[in-house]
Amino acid sequence: MTQSLEDYLEMVSFLSDDGEVRVTDIASRLEVSKPSVLTALKTLEEQGLIKHERYRTVRLTSEGAAQAAEIRDRHSFLTDFLQDVVGVSAETAEKDACKMEHLLSEETLKKMKALVKAKKK
Repeated sequence: MTQSLEDYLEMVSFLSDDGEVRVTDIASRLEVSKPSVLTALKTLEEQGLIKHERYRTVRLTSEGAAQAAEIRDRHSFLTDFLQDVVGVSAETAEKDACKMEHLLSEETLKKMKALVKAKKK
């Protein structure tokens, strides 16, 4: 999955925490056009990760919810790591975590988590 599609899936997940998810909500939060959102949603639907009917709300499938949870967990861990371990500001941590979550290998992420776990002991 591309970085962009992960961002869309993550945003659908975040917005669904507060209720119904609409195309306009996604476009507004990601600062993209509605046609861009519709294109991404079509791809996510083809992959079986969301359900969306034109002019209706967007819903995660169970597979989509699982993938979105993994993305959100990775994002949350990286944000916390950058703030708590590295010591950057919350704003910088959020921006950098958003970029890093798509690029880091699973191996690197596991090593970072082990480092944090060892530090807590």
